[in-house]
Amino acid sequence: MSHFEWVLDSGASHHMSPDSSSFTSVSSLSSIPVMTTDGTPMPLAGVGSVVTPHLSLPNVYLIPKLKLNLASVGQICNSGDYLVMFSGSFCYVQDLQSQKLIGTGRRENGLYILDELKESVAAAAAATTTVDLSSFSLSLSSSIFYLWHSCLDHVSSSRLRFLAST
Repeated sequence: MSHFEWVLDSGASHHMSPDSSSFTSVSSLSSIPVMTTDGTPMPLAGVGSVVTPHLSLPNVYLIPKLKLNLASVGQICNSGDYLVMFSGSFCYVQDLQSQKLIGTGRRENGLYILDELKESVAAAAAATTTVDLSSFSLSLSSSIFYLWHSCLDHVSSSRLRFLAST
């Protein structure tokens, strides 16, 4: 995996990157550890913004010992009125106010790799990839499925059917 690639992570509390060269600005912090899911502490070197031709992320943690760039689904959703959608092969981020598609990604080896993400409304207007989702709709049962799928950390459809049957 390239150090330019960003994994869309529903379990990450913040955007995180080990690559200091990708930051446009970094505010140094005293070394505060960030705990990984297995309880391993990793020192936080700073917080800043990452802006590339294909990606704009504010408030990114600089963690030199991290192995991957992680884009936090929660932080994306908290930074605006955004909808993050996952399918078996792709992921999408939509600005609900403008109805513009502001992020796209692909599933690769079980991970969702962002191809593009422009979080701000101004950047979304300048994004070259837009899709009109005004005619997109889900049935009530599909909406409920995706709600539970997301709430249960993207559990597989077979496991969700099993849970619903009990």
